[in-house]
Amino acid sequence: MTQKFGYGKIFLLGFGFFGVSIIWGVYNAFVPIFLQDKFHLEPAVIGFFMTLDNIAALFIQPPVGVWSDRLRTNIGRRMPFILIGAPISAIAFGLIPIAAILPFFVACTSTLLLSMAFWRTPVIALMPDITPSEKRSQANGIINLMGGLGAIISFLGGSALYKMNPSFPFWLGSALVVISAILVFVFIREPRDYKESEKQPNMFESLREVFQDEDKSALRLLFAIFFWFLGYTAIEAFFTLYAKNYLGMNEADGSRLLGHLSLFFVLFALVAGLIGGKIGRRVTISFGIIMLAALIAGIYFTPPATLTTVLTKLPVLGQIPVISIFLMLAGIAWALININSLPMVVDMTTAARLGTFTGLYYLFSTLSAIAGPNVNGWLIQLTGNDYNMIMFFSPIFLIVALVLMLGVRRGEAVQTEPAALEA
Repeated sequence: MTQKFGYGKIFLLGFGFFGVSIIWGVYNAFVPIFLQDKFHLEPAVIGFFMTLDNIAALFIQPPVGVWSDRLRTNIGRRMPFILIGAPISAIAFGLIPIAAILPFFVACTSTLLLSMAFWRTPVIALMPDITPSEKRSQANGIINLMGGLGAIISFLGGSALYKMNPSFPFWLGSALVVISAILVFVFIREPRDYKESEKQPNMFESLREVFQDEDKSALRLLFAIFFWFLGYTAIEAFFTLYAKNYLGMNEADGSRLLGHLSLFFVLFALVAGLIGGKIGRRVTISFGIIMLAALIAGIYFTPPATLTTVLTKLPVLGQIPVISIFLMLAGIAWALININSLPMVVDMTTAARLGTFTGLYYLFSTLSAIAGPNVNGWLIQLTGNDYNMIMFFSPIFLIVALVLMLGVRRGEAVQTEPAALEA
């Protein structure tokens, strides 16, 4: 049965991503602060702790995805995972700020990480389930917009709530995750005409094919993805500690600054896709890498007193110091890179292998998200807790990604005949 496409339905599904983004935004902004201030852990340990979500995702999400493909229930094959995982995530997340001893804190965060990994893949898989192939790019744009809005709320709203009470951002996140799951369950109907898919190569077989490909474009692109995520995610994981320990700001303001980056990423996401279609994805991504590397290097070389100089104050955004300008432009650069990277990966293969190459994209980005905070945690610790060092090494990782992109020859958009759709 052909799926009927409706933007309203995709917006409702986007609430699932909205809830996920709020959880991770608050988690990344404030859990490092708890680990340092409440439990007095070293930066290297904090860096490892902040990669546990990606380690859980790496080992749990792929088999859960296969399980959800095979599951058959009266409410669908994806919904049971959402209805079980989302409430557990909400409870565990709400307990994190009130955990007074480290073992209980670890128990709460571990439960959160496992439960989030349990339902994230099924909620992602709902998008292609309910969307015809020719509309999946539009649907993915809507869902990324909703996820970006969740990130903005977690950083900007979370910052304001944290000043009132450190528990409030977590309790808001818990409530919104439950509401999001209810909206998805009530308004999204899964298709019931399940078809068994053809046997596809597993991840290791696909990797071997990529390594053996004479062109090497896919291999270069995947390693470029690894290095640009290495430069970006490491900074994201440590930014609130950077703002507190190097800039002398409070942790709530550090979270608010991340919100400025996220806001401009969301505002520029659709434009970034249009630019990639106009001048080419490789050129767009390469320009974004150069721009992002230059901005982060600029942050490194600018004195803290200058970075924290307030330029103006705006509604919702609050005070705009000099570093906010760097971060807003960094959000635009990250959109140029991130929005065009997954389409470039999947356009290196045939329609029958889209899922496989999507898996490779997430494999390399997740491995990078695991490596990044660990590498930067050790760099901070080995340099006498100099948090500015993450701004020194990030451009180096980005330059490596740029060099790799210079050898990529495939992955641009393929022109096809427009598909006939129902109005």
